[in-house]
Amino acid sequence: MSHVAVAVSVPARPVPTAVVPVVPPGPLPVAVVPPVGPPPAVGPAPTPVRPRPARRGRAWVRPAAGLAVLAALVAYVGTGPFLAGLRLIDVPALAAALGIGVITTVCCAWRWSLVAGGLGVRLPMRAAVAHCYRAIFLNSTLPGGVLGDVHRAVRHGRDAGDLARGVRAVVWERTAGQVVQLVIAVAVLAAFPSPVRPYLPALAVVFAVAAVALVLAARAVPRSGASRLARAARTAVADVRSGLLARRTWAGVVIASAVVFAGHLATFMVAARTAGADAPMSRLLPLTLLALLAMALPLNVGGFGPREGVAAWAFAAAGLTAAQGVATGTVYGALVLVASLPGAVVLLARRLPRREPGNCR
Repeated sequence: MSHVAVAVSVPARPVPTAVVPVVPPGPLPVAVVPPVGPPPAVGPAPTPVRPRPARRGRAWVRPAAGLAVLAALVAYVGTGPFLAGLRLIDVPALAAALGIGVITTVCCAWRWSLVAGGLGVRLPMRAAVAHCYRAIFLNSTLPGGVLGDVHRAVRHGRDAGDLARGVRAVVWERTAGQVVQLVIAVAVLAAFPSPVRPYLPALAVVFAVAAVALVLAARAVPRSGASRLARAARTAVADVRSGLLARRTWAGVVIASAVVFAGHLATFMVAARTAGADAPMSRLLPLTLLALLAMALPLNVGGFGPREGVAAWAFAAAGLTAAQGVATGTVYGALVLVASLPGAVVLLARRLPRREPGNCR
């Protein structure tokens, strides 16, 4: 049997032609690789928090007010009293300021240590003195006059491991000093003639009403409640009882505050005598006291501003000259700056690198 081969012609498939994309001239496109990780959260994109212009501008309001007071004084009395006060500073005045500064700084540190211990925060006297010297130096050189106290509050709170209590200790310590200062000031102004003597009865009534209101508010604080205001009120009452009014703290706080205030007054009297004010001490004491009280206003630039303004007004109202008041305030500011220079040493020593005992050569 013969086999017949039949040829079947299969049509050839057309070979596909490769299509080459035409790349336009220019930089080659870069493929974007999606990041590896969990998918982004669904929701609106968070809005970045930016400081408000009002807050940034508000920081310059207080120094600007101090500069405005100084500008008004220069326009009224000229630059002569400022320069004359600086030229009259001598070595005995500087030595007196340094000695008084040591006493007042140690008393400030003691008061702070007592209040901090009452609040349960440990503060050795050596560290308290160093912190107070540094705070006084920063208060004397930076605008506002309170940045040094803010620095020591935050620094001590972080070192102690309790920032809230550290800050509250400085707040209550400063508040106690201001209260004692006001009480002594009212008594001194009532005992000696001054431009504000006719207004003291009304001022005493205001202080008495404020004290009674604070006592009643403390008694009305709720013992329970989860609101922020209730918790803050209970914390404040507990702080006052344990940090200021406790049996082991209140006497020391009062004594230290009185000594600090007396030291500031003594420095102001030295400044008045150095500036050439030869009036009797009974006449100068209430005038310097008014200028000292003006320093509580945080509207100064390096300590200068309201102090010189109130001194100029008080001296002129008492029959002296505004130039003498400005010169006295200027001398006082220079003496306080010199007395705070140990704080600059403390600040510099803190920034220097410490050597280990084995690496000393």
